[in-house]
Amino acid sequence: MATWIVFRREVGQYLSSPFAYVIAAAVLFLTGLLFNRDLLVSMTVKPAEPALVPAVLSFTMIFFAPLLTMRLFAEERREGTLELLMTAPVTDSSIVFGKFLGAWLYYTVLMLITFSYQFILVSIAQPDIGHAISAYLGIWLYGGATLAIGVFFSALTENQIVAAFLSMITLLLFWLGDQAGDLIANIDLARLIRSLSLQGHFSTSFAAGLVRAEDIAFFAGIIVVLLYMTIRVVEANRVR
Repeated sequence: MATWIVFRREVGQYLSSPFAYVIAAAVLFLTGLLFNRDLLVSMTVKPAEPALVPAVLSFTMIFFAPLLTMRLFAEERREGTLELLMTAPVTDSSIVFGKFLGAWLYYTVLMLITFSYQFILVSIAQPDIGHAISAYLGIWLYGGATLAIGVFFSALTENQIVAAFLSMITLLLFWLGDQAGDLIANIDLARLIRSLSLQGHFSTSFAAGLVRAEDIAFFAGIIVVLLYMTIRVVEANRVR
């Protein structure tokens, strides 16, 4: 019940925040523009790519996830409302889960809106729907992992800009890990780096139409570990 109360509060703040609508407009504009370009090319050059939009989101979430999560704890700590929330009959885990699930729901709705592009594609061509569903499942889990990282850094500081910057740097490193794996001569080291990167568990599996248990476990593991670490940070702030 406590998690539900925090969750509803966060969803309400997203729905009433002009900044959230600006982010949504930017994401939809970018994905719509690239989808339209790919659709035009598919009529003459090559088949349309079912995983195009999820692939675009996999990169843009490096920047959008920190923007969506930077205020969750940082703003409340700066304004002193987090202390008030902690005096309410809610546990630290309820606060963390409620805030994270609110951000994940916002992302999920935004992602589902972009799935409407697939209906446009179906009316024009014969895309592989299974491939598209696999890619969207992967980017949903991928987005959850990036949001969990953003929530963690938001809990570390009361400065939203610092929280966003640290999140972006971390996510960029996780994303570049896949590229680094291609450049390193040592095969075992390259395989290790790729296994720790976000793209390494998305581009070669979900984005290719494959659903593998180890990739699901990787993203779920990031979410669980980062939320656990966030709870510990919130508990430490309560003690102070």
